[in-house]
Amino acid sequence: MIKKGLTHLVIFFLYLISLLPFWLLYLISDILFVVIYYLMGYRGKVVQQNLQNAFPEKTIRERHNIERKFYRHFADLIVETIKMISISPEELSRRVMPTNPDIVEYLLKIDKSIIAVAGHYCNWEMAALNVTAVTEKKFMIIYKPLSNTIFDLFFIKVRSRFRGIPVAMKMVFRKMVEFKNEATITVLLGDQTPVKHDATYFTNFLNQPTAVFLGPEKMAKTLDCMVVFYDMRKIKRGYYNYTVIPLIDDAKKTEPHQITKAHVRYLESVIREEPQYWLWSHRRWKFKPQDVANAIVD
Repeated sequence: MIKKGLTHLVIFFLYLISLLPFWLLYLISDILFVVIYYLMGYRGKVVQQNLQNAFPEKTIRERHNIERKFYRHFADLIVETIKMISISPEELSRRVMPTNPDIVEYLLKIDKSIIAVAGHYCNWEMAALNVTAVTEKKFMIIYKPLSNTIFDLFFIKVRSRFRGIPVAMKMVFRKMVEFKNEATITVLLGDQTPVKHDATYFTNFLNQPTAVFLGPEKMAKTLDCMVVFYDMRKIKRGYYNYTVIPLIDDAKKTEPHQITKAHVRYLESVIREEPQYWLWSHRRWKFKPQDVANAIVD
């Protein structure tokens, strides 16, 4: 009972912070950057090792520059995520805009379910929230529950603010079957790390064999969905645009792992253009092919 009360108290406090104007939130972000990067060194070794493995061709100075830019963006990401608990649909639409609105409008209206794959890139939570504010379709946001109950509940509240339906990963197929007679949109992060017993497929990603989550491909084939990639880019502080990239029209006719390789390759090309906006603090490479029995390396 005490823990539940504390959870709601913290979320209420975050809500109060979210009411601050963006300019003040970014002043807080500037302070957070100093604390996280210089004072705490938050996951510094993880970030540095990830960058070294991904970009061995870059100099130490170049990787250090990416690292510093990443932490600046990461601090912005924190305050922007807090802001989402109270941001209005109008403000959200002003800050996250499509580059191909005709395609977006078409995809929102067609009578076919869509799997939208994104990555831990730019502000992926704001991207999902933006679409839930403009579509009448059922919009499922697939997430991996957090061990911290406070932040888990916070993100559930954020993702369900408009028409979003947060769905825990283990409930995905059940929920999609429930809506099988409706045209839905399901958004997933394609760069999630699968649990070890599900890490059956490895492909090259950022210069190293990487276990890839096969969920998007399995769902698309089972339910005959169209597959698109949500390509989000940071224009300036607090402003993003996105391009919806059609990847697969007929999932059932694809070869094994064709869908997976398509979204992994696309994400990698985005990261290589502006690497500072990917989540380098994420422990993405927890195990290697030799750690997994019967692993497929492609």
